[in-house]
Amino acid sequence: MADSPHYGISTLVNQDVIIQDNSSVSTLEKTIAEDPTSEQVPVPTAEPSDVPPDGGYGWVCVACTFAINAHTWGLNSSYGVFLAYYLAADTFPGATAIDYAFVGGLSISQALLVSPLATYLGRLYGTRCALLIGVFFETVALIGASFATEIWQLFLSQGVAFGIGMGFLFVGSVGIVPQWFSKKRSLANGFAAAGSGIGGLVYSLASNAMIESIGLAWAFRVLGVLAFVVNFVCAILVRDRNKQIGAAQLAFDHRLFKRAEFLLLLGWGFFSMLGYIVLLFSLPNYALSIGLTAQQGSIIGALLNLGQGLGRPVVGYFSDSAGRINIAGFLTFFCGLICLVIWIFAKTYGVLIFFSLLVGTVAGTFWCTIGPVGAEVVGLKELPSALSITWVVLVLPTTFSEAIALELRRVTGNIYLHAQVFTGLMYIGAALCMWFLRAWKIGQQQKAAMKKVEAPSGNIDSTNLVATSSQVEQPRLVKGLYTLGRV
Repeated sequence: MADSPHYGISTLVNQDVIIQDNSSVSTLEKTIAEDPTSEQVPVPTAEPSDVPPDGGYGWVCVACTFAINAHTWGLNSSYGVFLAYYLAADTFPGATAIDYAFVGGLSISQALLVSPLATYLGRLYGTRCALLIGVFFETVALIGASFATEIWQLFLSQGVAFGIGMGFLFVGSVGIVPQWFSKKRSLANGFAAAGSGIGGLVYSLASNAMIESIGLAWAFRVLGVLAFVVNFVCAILVRDRNKQIGAAQLAFDHRLFKRAEFLLLLGWGFFSMLGYIVLLFSLPNYALSIGLTAQQGSIIGALLNLGQGLGRPVVGYFSDSAGRINIAGFLTFFCGLICLVIWIFAKTYGVLIFFSLLVGTVAGTFWCTIGPVGAEVVGLKELPSALSITWVVLVLPTTFSEAIALELRRVTGNIYLHAQVFTGLMYIGAALCMWFLRAWKIGQQQKAAMKKVEAPSGNIDSTNLVATSSQVEQPRLVKGLYTLGRV
């Protein structure tokens, strides 16, 4: 059976839809709640299904995925320290602030852009092959960056090549942990995802220390060796369960673009990334702009990542209990709010420390909830295709977000004021998308409940239970905007 890294996301946290009841009626109702837009909902027959071990070697895979996240997304999170150094030292003559911003943007956008290719190669040649390709590109990127003398060389190494390596490692590892767990799936995935925050904490501090003590070139080389050793060992140790679960990767489905709820999901991701990248890369340099030292700036970046490491498991846990769309929308709005009411007025080291820790817990809400929220919106069947489309759509905001922020800087006063307002408004815009998405979901739940009551007991006609986004009446959608409920 072909490998499918994104299949793991489709089973990420949505425990409610892992159907264990052999009743056709119960199965049908749960399926409709997850994917109300499917053309026809078949009544499945009881078949033996794979039961994840919920532990065992799965914890080894959790540790490996944690380490991979720490040495991909975590390592990339330290780019804020590099950016502050580039801007202060004029490392590459003739390079502008916008040039340096694009280096960081390219690393993330290329990781997302390459994900469909990584998925395809992983399906053909296996998960380990995708991981090892990522190990190669990331190592070459960091070692190559140590020899860069012109800005275009930094584009290709720390930007493009690092992004390609990160993309292959991300796609190869992201679906493994959920395949090993059922009851503990959210907890295990939260621990694995926390690696990016903890890695960002460690490498933000370590990168600044190495740049000051051994220079930029050798800092890159040390990071390259560390990333190679850790990622290579993890690529060898990690195991997927694609054969046991019968994973299958779906191709892009352009029909999803005709669904308003999917466009709202994309809007949430698009606006979230416009704000997230600014926070991730700009905070260390903002610290310098208010008179703090480079070491203090690196600590600010590290604390942001510490917040992510501590916050993501908590976000994942509460999204199961309070509702995935509820938690995603509320925390996205909260992030925008504190950017506007705290970051703008953070002029001292202590306040900036408080803001970094607090915003870190919620800034990456998108990354730890996109899987379960996506399952709520399009259903498990369409989720792999929806995620593949989402990664490609996010290439645009991740590439240009930091460049926009640096271009918005003022010459005097609080030079980051416009960038701060921009960041807060982007998160609030993302939260508005989730608000309307929540209203749609409540309407779908109400419609499914009405059909269930109207249908004769024990004789449910699945063709009468089909609901499409175009069939949701406007009054029900408006009512959903202020209706309380777990969604």
